[in-house]
Amino acid sequence: MRGAMYNRALLDMKRGDVSGDRIPDIVYLTGSKPFPDSPFYEKITLWVQDGRTNQRTEVPLSTSTGYHPTLFLGDFTKDRVEDILIRMDSGGSGGVTYDYIYSFLRNQSNKIFDYEVFNKEDSYQVNYQDGYKVKVMNNNSGESFVIDIQYKGNEYLSEIYNQNGKLKKPITGGVNPLGAVYPVDFERDGTYELLTYQRITGLYNADGLGLLTTNLEWNGDSFTPFNQTVSIFG
Repeated sequence: MRGAMYNRALLDMKRGDVSGDRIPDIVYLTGSKPFPDSPFYEKITLWVQDGRTNQRTEVPLSTSTGYHPTLFLGDFTKDRVEDILIRMDSGGSGGVTYDYIYSFLRNQSNKIFDYEVFNKEDSYQVNYQDGYKVKVMNNNSGESFVIDIQYKGNEYLSEIYNQNGKLKKPITGGVNPLGAVYPVDFERDGTYELLTYQRITGLYNADGLGLLTTNLEWNGDSFTPFNQTVSIFG
């Protein structure tokens, strides 16, 4: 481990059987701190040290910069072998996170969740409608949610609507990229699913309209949604 730590900081470390041989392995993240007074890290790298042979494997990350990088070990693929969840904060105003899950079965790294792929495939339309409503539609499934935005107050609404509740002009919002990913064992069967959050925005990014929550589970090939809800900001 000393060789891997040269000029780098140990950011997080966990022990668990990720290779499938029933012997605990050592999983850790290293990174460099370019600015001493900042919590920002770069060159963030995943390492796995085999518990049986002590062989160390380096796994470079596509996005290797961020804030507060952490590890979580748990079985996401229903094979009773722990997988590796990596989470990092972007540090931007949108509250976006960088998230990966790796399987390391038989000492072979396999990326099974990638936040960039999720964000690319995760497509929504957010349109303001008459009657102080906003429609959020999933372009992939066709499912939609309608948010009543009267809670935003008269000052906000008067800029958008006439007195009769008609839109003054077409307005669109958006759904931000992933803002949080949490492992949750919904079924209490030892297999973790993913609980994800994304902000729904209106006139501008700081104009939060609600929170899109999506639950994902492993289907043998990828993570797919099995439940989705929208909540509003109080």
